[in-house]
Amino acid sequence: MNNHLKELRAVRGWSQQHLAERLDVSRQSVNAIETGRYDPSLPLAFRIAELFEVTIEDVFVSPTRV
Repeated sequence: MNNHLKELRAVRGWSQQHLAERLDVSRQSVNAIETGRYDPSLPLAFRIAELFEVTIEDVFVSPTRV
């Protein structure tokens, strides 16, 4: 699944480690989500959207919308 996580993180000046700590996941998990190698669980996806104060659709892009 494509996503805008890297862009959202960059706008705030957050490192992958900082985001990982805020989400209570590993930095490797953040990297894997950003590069599309891992799709987060639905609860984690909602936590990400909530943290960035955007809708889940603003973070994650379905392949048909790319």
